[in-house]
Amino acid sequence: MGDTQRLSPEEQIRLAREQYEAADDFTVAVEEEFAVLDPATLSLTNRFEELQAAAKDTPLEPHLVGELIASEVEVRTGRCRDFEEAAARLGDRRAQLHELADGLGIALAATGTHPWSPWQEQRIIDTPHYRRNDEILRYVVWRNNSFGLHVHVAIKGPDRAIAVCNALRNFLPELLALSASSPFVEGVHTGLHSARTQIFTRMFPRCGVPDAYDGWDGFERYVRFLYATRSIDEHTQIWWSVRPHLAFPTIEIRICDAQPDLGESRSLAALCYALTVRIARALDEREPLPDFPHRLIEENFWRAIRYGLSGELIDLAGGEVRPARAQLERLVEWVLPVAEELGCAPYISIPAANAAERQIARHEAGATLEEIYAEQVRTGEPVG
Repeated sequence: MGDTQRLSPEEQIRLAREQYEAADDFTVAVEEEFAVLDPATLSLTNRFEELQAAAKDTPLEPHLVGELIASEVEVRTGRCRDFEEAAARLGDRRAQLHELADGLGIALAATGTHPWSPWQEQRIIDTPHYRRNDEILRYVVWRNNSFGLHVHVAIKGPDRAIAVCNALRNFLPELLALSASSPFVEGVHTGLHSARTQIFTRMFPRCGVPDAYDGWDGFERYVRFLYATRSIDEHTQIWWSVRPHLAFPTIEIRICDAQPDLGESRSLAALCYALTVRIARALDEREPLPDFPHRLIEENFWRAIRYGLSGELIDLAGGEVRPARAQLERLVEWVLPVAEELGCAPYISIPAANAAERQIARHEAGATLEEIYAEQVRTGEPVG
């Protein structure tokens, strides 16, 4: 990504289109963000650079990156031929990261927010990219102490990629409801299932549910407008919850909270992957796909933030309100034939309780935030 960010906007846009034209369909990559913790207090600690230095000359080095604050670390699978490879690498990367952290006396956790550490105590890492975002966004970027899971799926053809992204917009609330893991932040039970999404998407510009675009040309006009008006000076400043990437020929799904449990991380990534491929197949076969107005998707988006998998979502095609779990079950049923073909169906499931529900239940039973978060840390530790 770094090399493409040094290109001019004109070169970046031209190269992006060429990459989509030449892409290998349906390769996949997953990124996971982790909180870097003091093992004694489980508070955030600014030790990313130590992890980065310790990773040097190890197999993890090219796959470990910084993500805004020095109390956060991201690991990436890299491009995988299929989901089976991605699932294996997710486990490998977690194990490699935990081994590195253990050697430095660092703990790790993966929930969408940290339950109590103040944002004022987190240091932004010293890179040109994040220094620039700090200059532009100020409080908005300082406040964004959040942790997510991102899934990249390669799509061949620039117009086809935009059409896939347009359709994925309609399913963002379902993916968010399933992934919700962040009911606590700033020392309080927020009443939300995904405080991360509320903090991030409601504060950052060019974030949340994007508009639909009229093919690559329509998307390109918008990107050119942003550059021409000096609204952005690099393409990663488009922070939508699903976006066509301009450094890789992928659609990147960015809506999901981080997952404490490796199995649930794999399951969530598998659903994101299979859904993206299912949409691409539907487009190829001229199968009708939903195309709901932004204002209606936003209604479900809020429901997913507030109530997660415990709430209700609107069937926007008919106006019927149904349990979020039932809506997810319908989505999985639609995706399942393609998931079986791709070999990722065994990973996909809807849990009896997702990470947010489990934490809220513990809170309602009288557990402290410290006790609940310690359980998330233990859940994320490799077995054996």
